[in-house]
Amino acid sequence: MVNPIGCNKFAAHFTKHLNIMIIVPVKEGENIERALKKFKRKFEKTGVIKELRTRQAFKKPSEKKRDVVKRAKYIQQLQQSEE
Repeated sequence: MVNPIGCNKFAAHFTKHLNIMIIVPVKEGENIERALKKFKRKFEKTGVIKELRTRQAFKKPSEKKRDVVKRAKYIQQLQQSEE
């Protein structure tokens, strides 16, 4: 069933990400804290949380462009200050 708002496309996008399985091999006698740290690092690299946060609110393309330019200026200032 296709929703007129486009939720079907939204759901299809996230079901694609839900099929990802994170596997953390735990060695014999390895600390559980270390395994959790590995899991968190791998989960963060998938970018699921970051994507969810960006999808919570609509951002106009002009705002996105402005943010990109602002970040580029900031990085350029950092590089110039190092020299």
